[in-house]
Amino acid sequence: MHIREAVEEDLESMWGIFRAVRADGDLPFSGAIDRDAFHCQWFGGDLLTYVAEEGPHQLGIYKLGVNYPGLAHHICAATYLVRPEVRDRGVGRALVQHSIARAQDADFLEMQFNYVPGNNVAAVTLYQELGFTIIDTLPKTCLDPQRGLEDVYVMQRFLQ
Repeated sequence: MHIREAVEEDLESMWGIFRAVRADGDLPFSGAIDRDAFHCQWFGGDLLTYVAEEGPHQLGIYKLGVNYPGLAHHICAATYLVRPEVRDRGVGRALVQHSIARAQDADFLEMQFNYVPGNNVAAVTLYQELGFTIIDTLPKTCLDPQRGLEDVYVMQRFLQ
C-alpha cells in the first residue's frame, strides 16, 4: 500500500469511497452531500488530502487541516474513509499514522477529533491505540438509524 497526496484526477474514486462509506452507515454523513459539496470539503482551502492505494485501486482517503482557525490554528483535525470491503487490512491504521506524521511535519501541536461516534468501536479503539484520549463525551449527539441517539467523543493527541 502506498499513501500519496491526492490530485484532482482522484476525485471520482474518492467520491466512490465516500458514497460506499455513507451507504455502509458507519459514519454520520448526510445524504444531502453531493459531489460538488464533497469536492469542496476535500479539496478546499488549506486542506492536505491523501489517498491510500494498492496498484490502481484506492483503498482509503483522508484529509487534514486546521481544526479551528485563529487562536486554535495549532490544532489540526482529520477525517478518514476506508472502503468497506478492505477494512481489517490495516488501511485505517496506516492513514492515521501517516496523518500524524504529516501533522507533525506541518508543526501542529495537537490533533483533535471533534465528532467520533461512540458506536464506531473500531475507530475509537484504533485512535486510543495510537495515543488519542477521550477528552469529552457529547451525550446522545449522533442519530444512528438503527440504535437511535448515541454518544459522540471528542478525542485528542498531543503531537510535539
